[in-house]
Amino acid sequence: MASSMAALFAKSPAPNLRFPETRRSNIAGGTAFRLRRVPAGRAARARCGLIEPDGGKLVELVVPEGPEREARRREVLPAGGMPRIKLSRIDLEWVHVLSEGWASPLRGFMREAEFLQTLHFNCLRMLDGSVVNMSVPIVLAIDDGQKRAIEGRDRVVLVDANNKPVAILKDIEIFKHNKEERIARTWGTTAPGLPYVEETITNSGNWLIGGDLDVIEPVKYNDGLDQYRLSPAELRDEFTKRNADAVFAFQLRNPVHNGHALLMTDTRKRLLEMGYKNPILLLHPLGGYTKADDVPLGWRMKQHEKVLEEGVLDPETTVLAIFPSPMHYAGPTEVQWHAKSRINAGANFYIVGRDPAGMGHPIEKRDLYDADHGKKVLSMAPGLERLNILPFKVAAYDKTKGKMAFFDHSRPQDFLFISGTKMRNLAKNNEKPPDGFMCPGGWKILVEYYESMAAPDGSKIREPVPA
Repeated sequence: MASSMAALFAKSPAPNLRFPETRRSNIAGGTAFRLRRVPAGRAARARCGLIEPDGGKLVELVVPEGPEREARRREVLPAGGMPRIKLSRIDLEWVHVLSEGWASPLRGFMREAEFLQTLHFNCLRMLDGSVVNMSVPIVLAIDDGQKRAIEGRDRVVLVDANNKPVAILKDIEIFKHNKEERIARTWGTTAPGLPYVEETITNSGNWLIGGDLDVIEPVKYNDGLDQYRLSPAELRDEFTKRNADAVFAFQLRNPVHNGHALLMTDTRKRLLEMGYKNPILLLHPLGGYTKADDVPLGWRMKQHEKVLEEGVLDPETTVLAIFPSPMHYAGPTEVQWHAKSRINAGANFYIVGRDPAGMGHPIEKRDLYDADHGKKVLSMAPGLERLNILPFKVAAYDKTKGKMAFFDHSRPQDFLFISGTKMRNLAKNNEKPPDGFMCPGGWKILVEYYESMAAPDGSKIREPVPA
């Protein structure tokens, strides 16, 4: 499965995509859509500067401070009589994603035209006929009662769990929420037990409401991690301050072991060999909803901090930030969203590993997705032509060297593969992994997490809850 990271996948030509004309859209602007083929064996040329966001301009939906924001606050007072929709925690995470431009050029929750294009084409057509990638629906569900209360109105107030106004959704459109179609198209199965489906779709309303967002103020969680939640605009500013001439993004939802670190440092080395002068790593853990058996965000961030403190990754060439999106576990469909959103943050290289965004089948003893399909899909996906995909090189523990190394097919007996499940079991049982598998401080944090989950009588690990 190992492959040279410097060699980029060939881009396959695609048909001329045409979508039906629609009455309204909440996307704006556009750049030319051209698929290109990278000749085999030819390295990508080094180009300086940050990649343009999708649509040519970063969408930012937070109302500016000052008179305009104060006017919005007055507008959403209960006396105004505007209908209200209470957001779930995951709905709020999507407002956060939209507000900062991770989903550029979307300007709000999808209307039916965007929803159908996303489900059936994994991309959106711009007003000028160009195409941007969009593979997961970003939608807001309402029930029959809410629909009746809203009908005939052109805007609603979105409020959080404490009834605090978060945003105004305007120029609204309500349309049918066909849950089976949405699930089948996004996950490729309707098998019971899909975490995101059970959390957000199964018991949600039968209608979807779309429209443009005016977000009243930046979304904050006040959990001690907000300083890491850098928006795409803030990340672009940081990359510019560091004189980055390339940005390579690495997403993960697990603790960083030395195999991950080897992959990231090797990527920088190869980019330098390709002619870049100062490639910067965006270490970008997913910070929205995750399933119950994933290590929670706060503990992962403590572990990542130790990786930087102990010099496993160079703090001078690494930006650690949180990606606020919820996790779908939708495999090759979702990995396109993960890649597309990093374009908007300024990344022009994206590292993709084995079975990205994958999970075990919910009712059968097998992986839900083919482990290689994610990287193959990324290499061909419409709207991702500008992003260079760097396939994972397989790393494992080299027993002869006592450290993580790239797998050598000529001596497989010398390598030990430590899966995420095995790593978690070692930590749960407070057993040490082989020296060189993870930095000592980082491993200590992981063990402390599982100790914190132990029942008071020490009998068993408490049942985790979704993050």
